[in-house]
Amino acid sequence: MRHLLSVCDMKDKVEYLLDLADKFKNGLIKGKPLKDKYMAMVFEKASTRTRVSFEVGMSQLGGTPLYLSAQDLQLGRGEPIADTARTLSRYVDAIMIRAFRHKDVIELAENSSVPVINGLTDLEHPCQTLADMQTIREYKGDFNRKLAFIGDGNNVCNSLILISAILGMDIYVASPKGYEPNKEIIKKAEKIARDQSVIKITNDPYEAVKGADVVYTDVWVSMGHENEAQERLKAFRPYQVNKDLMDHAKADAIFMHCLPAKRGQETTTDVIDGPNSVVWDQAENRLHAQKAIMYWLIK
Repeated sequence: MRHLLSVCDMKDKVEYLLDLADKFKNGLIKGKPLKDKYMAMVFEKASTRTRVSFEVGMSQLGGTPLYLSAQDLQLGRGEPIADTARTLSRYVDAIMIRAFRHKDVIELAENSSVPVINGLTDLEHPCQTLADMQTIREYKGDFNRKLAFIGDGNNVCNSLILISAILGMDIYVASPKGYEPNKEIIKKAEKIARDQSVIKITNDPYEAVKGADVVYTDVWVSMGHENEAQERLKAFRPYQVNKDLMDHAKADAIFMHCLPAKRGQETTTDVIDGPNSVVWDQAENRLHAQKAIMYWLIK
């Protein structure tokens, strides 16, 4: 059974999925390849892009998406994850879940007889980073590039490290001390990358962005970290992606953000709404990348 729980689960399929996403975007795949297929979409966390891209994408492919919040399910009243997985598997052809804990998604997949897609966990966000790579390839043509991620070494950052290693792209991550990306993720990425790409973790945002082709950031206070808000805002203040920081990247560097954004915190209005920003194309590509993932796993 194929699942997409981590970027590593599509290690040998990233180029194929990127090509497939481009085909969907350019209208080269016709018909309804997922007609009469059903996908349960389980949300423990709120969502805009993940929910809409999967829901619209599944409908465009001819299938039926079923939105299920944790409160809609017995899962919200304490039913074991394993029992939920076994039950949903009898009804649907795939399960997409956006969850707080990565280990819960692992358990769901272990007990599911249909493909499970990680729509976000505390450890990874593989669907986001596939759309990110589609966007980078659209603007830069290849992955012989330097990507600078500035800010929290979170789920998006972890997945970017892995997918950069797979594609041979250099990635520099600048985070405050104590907020660096997951050490096990870094070890996995270094093993994958070998000598094909550079993986550099630093506390200096200027070192990270120097000569970068892509500058990427994310919110400083993610869902689940609200109780750390004041501490985080103080720690991350020197990591704001503003014009001064962007000036240290290449002149044609693109700015990326997985959204939602907090203007005035992790980035400034003149950057995210400026000429180098590609965040709206990046957001749109969630739809095409999601369609590629569903086609691959379900079709």
